[in-house]
Amino acid sequence: MKLALLSDIHANIRAFDACLAHARDQGAEQFALLGDLVGYGAEPAAVVRKAQHLAAQGALLVKGNHDQMAVEPPRDLKTIGDSTAAWTHAQLDDAQRRFLDDLPMTLQQGTVLLVHASVDGPEHWRYVYDARAATASLDATSDLPEVRHVFGGHVHMQSLYYRGADSDLMKFKPTPGVAVPVPKHRHWLATIGSVGQPRDGNPQAMYALFDIDKQQLTFHRVSYDHHAAAAAIRLAHLPSFFADRLEHGR
Repeated sequence: MKLALLSDIHANIRAFDACLAHARDQGAEQFALLGDLVGYGAEPAAVVRKAQHLAAQGALLVKGNHDQMAVEPPRDLKTIGDSTAAWTHAQLDDAQRRFLDDLPMTLQQGTVLLVHASVDGPEHWRYVYDARAATASLDATSDLPEVRHVFGGHVHMQSLYYRGADSDLMKFKPTPGVAVPVPKHRHWLATIGSVGQPRDGNPQAMYALFDIDKQQLTFHRVSYDHHAAAAAIRLAHLPSFFADRLEHGR
């Protein structure tokens, strides 16, 4: 079975649709959404509606920090992130807010553990930027011996770590479209990247596909109309900074 992993959609329905279509073309049979359905982008209601539909069809979902902020935005709006969270909150109906609020922090299926940030205190939203943070996240699964694959987002970049024979973590830079063997006799941690707000200088959307039977993980980049997504942000009178980032992939 092939499990499509999508994270950090950030209210970008165009990128979301493009990645879903690409994943289905690659034979995806199940979907996992790893948090931050909303935030930054101009179409939170459309993205949440699609996520609700996928959940009804058996998709796996966990909560991200921007999902939580959209449910309970800060009262004192000090940053553009705070004001965007308040705007997002107003775009969602009560059922959509409850849907986001009810999402779990982590979710396990077989050897796979899904999380938005680090397993080491997922409610603290720690970033897994390097081997040290990845080690802390993997170590937090020690009471779950069946877990061999930790998949998360939050970082907006694609990376893969694995624990070698000497227990040190090694970082592997994946190549889009090239399957990487991830056998379950090792421990693996992958940051899937961002569907709707990539941050590596490339505006293409990111997602990954896990072939459970073959124990292979393939990272993908998907082209979509990121200029239209940026235009939608400006049309909604959201901070143009978020639109600029979409156009430059930063």
